[in-house]
Amino acid sequence: MSRKKLSKDKNTSPVPTKRLSRLARLGKMAVSVTGGMIAEGTRQLATRQRPTLKDLLLTPANAQRITKELRQLRGAAMKLGQMLSMESGDLLPKELTDILSTLRADARAMPFQQLEAVLIENFGEDWQEILYQFSFAPLAAASIGQVHRAISTSGKAIVLKIQYPGVRESIVSDVDNVAMLLKLSGLLPSHLNIDPLLEDAKKQLKDEANYRTELNYMEAYREKLGDNSFFIIPTTFPLLSSENILAMTYHPGIAIESIQSLPQVLRNEIMTRLFEMMFKEFFEFNLVQTDPNFANYLYQPAQDKNKQPALGKIILLDFGATRKFTQRFVNRYRKLLKALVNADRD
Repeated sequence: MSRKKLSKDKNTSPVPTKRLSRLARLGKMAVSVTGGMIAEGTRQLATRQRPTLKDLLLTPANAQRITKELRQLRGAAMKLGQMLSMESGDLLPKELTDILSTLRADARAMPFQQLEAVLIENFGEDWQEILYQFSFAPLAAASIGQVHRAISTSGKAIVLKIQYPGVRESIVSDVDNVAMLLKLSGLLPSHLNIDPLLEDAKKQLKDEANYRTELNYMEAYREKLGDNSFFIIPTTFPLLSSENILAMTYHPGIAIESIQSLPQVLRNEIMTRLFEMMFKEFFEFNLVQTDPNFANYLYQPAQDKNKQPALGKIILLDFGATRKFTQRFVNRYRKLLKALVNADRD
């Protein structure tokens, strides 16, 4: 896609970078949702129905308004919606969880002017000289940043994960503002205290918004995995990376959900290895990639000599949410699991 086409693409929208502009977008969302509630309430009263606040809030139209605004905001506001849908799904109303879960899909991409401004800020005015080729159309756009294919001057196929401008600076205000709207809406159960989750979200998001930290975690995982041939971790390029841009090798793959179509024996083998990886992360590596989003995994299909499905490989992506755990903490969990296996209730 050319620069001109990207700048006019209806699927792109500028990322609000200032705190006031981001707060204004959330305010606009609240006003729009309130207007929708009034319209829906009027409609139901006209048919002699007595709607509840929950019924008025969680309409399909309001769901569309909420997801549209959070997708355009991106950053911590969108990420918090994803986290709440995954970590508090059993505690929130199902309708709200369904709304938030749609945020796991792609976000809006940045327009060309904003994208180039980030590239210039990190690489300088002559940024195109350090790459042989750069694709302006993103492979994917998520809550924190978007991914672009490129070719390095050495001829290697790489991708650049480029962070949206203003994300790091708006984390605290985004989380607080979205939480305030949720609390004022009355959608959260009165007994539910989400403050610990919010503080944890702020910490995790600050870590995720530093791509140098993520690069270090990727290299640590590569060292821990050693010669494991089932998992692929992209090779990083520190000289092309910064806090806002992460450069790594490109590995083609398909959505991890696609393994549903494989024979049962292959599905079992893949899931067994993923579970083994999870236990290795915690009990051997003392490092855990804590973001369960399926988009962080790709599958590379394989065929045997008869062109029948064979065991492929898993590409591991996005290590921004990686957590370190002390050996003491891990040992306590090991004792707890042993007691569980041995039915030792005491």
